[in-house]
Amino acid sequence: MTAPTALPVALATTEMATKRTRNRTSTGDGPVAYLFLLPWIIGMLFTVIPFASSLYLAFTDYNLLQPAKFIGLDNFVRLFQDPKIAAATGVTLSYTFIAVPVSMAAALAVALLLNRGVRGLPIYRSIFYLPSLIGASVAVVMLWRSIFGYDGVVNKFLAVFGIEGPGWVTDPNWALVTLITLSIWGFGGAMVIFLAGLRQVPQMYYEAASVDGATAWRQFRSITLPLISPVIFFNLVLGLIGALQVFTQGYVFSGGTGGPADSTLFYSLYLYQQGFQRFDMGYASAMAWVMFVVIALFTALNFVVSKRWVFYDD
Repeated sequence: MTAPTALPVALATTEMATKRTRNRTSTGDGPVAYLFLLPWIIGMLFTVIPFASSLYLAFTDYNLLQPAKFIGLDNFVRLFQDPKIAAATGVTLSYTFIAVPVSMAAALAVALLLNRGVRGLPIYRSIFYLPSLIGASVAVVMLWRSIFGYDGVVNKFLAVFGIEGPGWVTDPNWALVTLITLSIWGFGGAMVIFLAGLRQVPQMYYEAASVDGATAWRQFRSITLPLISPVIFFNLVLGLIGALQVFTQGYVFSGGTGGPADSTLFYSLYLYQQGFQRFDMGYASAMAWVMFVVIALFTALNFVVSKRWVFYDD
């Protein structure tokens, strides 16, 4: 067999052997892969079934006691005509667009300070991270409500300077501000992620900028922010999703009523009132799906806009 003839035969033989090896590998690994995926598949089934059920209930009149009655789009029409929906949406968006940027700014500022190589960094990192580890649990919100009560620690401290503090919990002008402060207090999780991102920025960029005479602000704006923009984007997406679904703070802080003049009536809290206090499960399901779509649109918009300001190494 000549060399020109032997070469295609050898290549074909090698290709067939490779295909047989791949087939054996894929056949042998298939059952094992599905075995490892089995917990996720089971968990997904427990999620998909309620997910599909809520979609069906969104088009029905259902009160848990009687069979669901199909009513078409009536729940969605009612939703967009409900004045409390507009109020709850306004409260939720105000909370989101204030708490998320301020919390991220505080987390980034503390991360920048800790990134300067201070002594006892693990201790400071743990101290700042502790509030986010505790989270906005019922106990923490109750404690926060006690501290900001009319006779709480904050007003007693202000009284020392002759200042009469407002009713942080009962005043409609201050109730939401107090909850936003509680949200900002737990910035530790974002801070740790920012600190990890700052540690990945090469120091040679700052050294070159210093040689060129760049100020600290110029270095932060031209080097730090672009290089940690993926981390900023990650924290922003998670922060928005969490803020748009806020529930525990509003429920505990107001006792489930929505606060004075509905000042802390978040959308998810109003959804809870409709579903589990008034047992209007059809309407609550429609509200849940609208919230799902809105959060998905916000997330998709972030991904679209991120192409303009998020920079990756490649």
